[in-house]
Amino acid sequence: MRHKISGRKFHRNTKQRKALLRGLVISLIEHLKIETTVAKAKEARRVAEKIITLGKKGDIHSRRIAMSRIPNKDTITKLFNEIAPKIERSSGYLRVMKTRFRPGDNADMAILEFVDYDAIKGETEDKSEEKKDKKAKKAS
Repeated sequence: MRHKISGRKFHRNTKQRKALLRGLVISLIEHLKIETTVAKAKEARRVAEKIITLGKKGDIHSRRIAMSRIPNKDTITKLFNEIAPKIERSSGYLRVMKTRFRPGDNADMAILEFVDYDAIKGETEDKSEEKKDKKAKKAS
């Protein structure tokens, strides 16, 4: 019996499991929405919500802790500067929506996304378009 044992192992050793979850969280922050298996989505949600809470605090200590957990400078910068300021809720930033069964192995698939996906996505697209416009003006 698994009384009071939390977390899934995914038949991987510790380093591989941490790398898997880091990769999922990095992809989630970069794309704001990812599709993966239900079990991986639920575990990635646990890690990502803690990182997002650090992003909402926004101080240098929180940034350093986030960098130690997710060592990707561009991702952490995007989280702290663009995503976290737009989130107004105190917790429950992500949702897991079951979508389909994967054809190859019949695994249960799910989408992991921000609850405020539309608000966050709309404003980040505007900023990316502005950057493209500035680059085009500099090139001409």
